[in-house]
Amino acid sequence: MIPTTVAHNLLTDHPALYEARFPDPARLAGRWTEDCLRRHGAGPRVLDMGCGTGRDAAHLHSAGRRVTGADRSGAMLAHARAHRPGPAYVRADLHGFDLGEGVFDAVVCLDSALLYCHTNDQLDAFLSSCRRALAPGGLLVAEMRNGAYFLGRTDLLDAPTVHSFTWQGAAHRSTTTLTVDRTAQLLRRTRVWTTDDGSAPVEQRSAWRLLFPQELRHLLAAHGFEVLELHDGPGPRTEPPWREGRLPGATTDADRLHLVARLTAPR
Repeated sequence: MIPTTVAHNLLTDHPALYEARFPDPARLAGRWTEDCLRRHGAGPRVLDMGCGTGRDAAHLHSAGRRVTGADRSGAMLAHARAHRPGPAYVRADLHGFDLGEGVFDAVVCLDSALLYCHTNDQLDAFLSSCRRALAPGGLLVAEMRNGAYFLGRTDLLDAPTVHSFTWQGAAHRSTTTLTVDRTAQLLRRTRVWTTDDGSAPVEQRSAWRLLFPQELRHLLAAHGFEVLELHDGPGPRTEPPWREGRLPGATTDADRLHLVARLTAPR
């Protein structure tokens, strides 16, 4: 059967499916983020940009922070409001947002959300928006794929990755293929969804910007940020994963990149 290609994102349109496919029962991402914020003395006001279903925003809220979760997906925001009360949830686009000037002590951007800024203009708009939103000395905390990992490595590109899980009584299967678009500096992703309920396969295409560590340092410096941490682990999606008490590493060689930067220049 020929897959049907859809322009919208099946996971963001179905938040419960997203949580079934990407469970985080230990709240590793939220705990890692709280650890970063605490170690660097961040104030209580946090913007979780690309908050999705609100899992990390809710964890930060439970840690005593005043959290605003922002996402461009109305379905994700509705799910977060219904299932993760506590944070404020607003609709905003990371390609450029204005939620007030100097109203946050930290901006958090997890799970490669920053890499949906595909162009230099979009990256500049995101960092300019963060600079406007942050109070002096505020932090930017981000976690993403590491572009440097794909220099000479093909292990993530050689074969599709298959995941199977059950959702709403049906067996679901996702088959994901990654390719590198060197001209656009993008990691392109094709994912085909199949189920055992007779539905036609659904094919989706998306992409992440491949950012390299020194390139990221340069971009941040140009927007008034000082890099405090930039490393490949441990983190919430590394192997082995981060746990309390583990300090940042000193390399940027593995497939994830973890960033903590402080706003030092005036807005």
